[in-house]
Amino acid sequence: MQVLQVQLEVGPDPAEVGRARRWARSRLVGSGIGDDEPLAETLILLISELVTNAVVHTGCPAVLRMLFGGSGASGAAGTVRVEVADASDRPPLQRHAEGDDTGGRGLELVDGLADRWGWLPEGAGKQIWCEVDRGGPLRPARTPSGVGGEVCEPPSCLFTNLA
Repeated sequence: MQVLQVQLEVGPDPAEVGRARRWARSRLVGSGIGDDEPLAETLILLISELVTNAVVHTGCPAVLRMLFGGSGASGAAGTVRVEVADASDRPPLQRHAEGDDTGGRGLELVDGLADRWGWLPEGAGKQIWCEVDRGGPLRPARTPSGVGGEVCEPPSCLFTNLA
């Protein structure tokens, strides 16, 4: 099975998050995922959260990657994988926002929208990844892989901190 991989370098500026969303939306359309499909909206939200976390919590440049057409950890064909990498060695920290808190919901959203997600240390930094299976109904995600020091699947690149 052929896998298409695209990537974008993201600077350490919050304005880069909007650029990453626009870039990702155009790549989704190019991969055959319609701009108005629920899958596209889910992926854009996941990308927005992961890139925002990288930019805001690390202050480092990051790399956004999307992989189309591969098999995910579950072996599902047509999985879309999103990866964000940076040079920070701080592991992601899933927080639990309360009431009117304006932050702390990013990884909760990723956990609720992705079919799988996790992180891996790599080199001097880390990789945060998530996967959404195409073709199946979108559903709440399960327990994240690789959180809390568990080993998850091999990295495709170096990714970012979501603390």
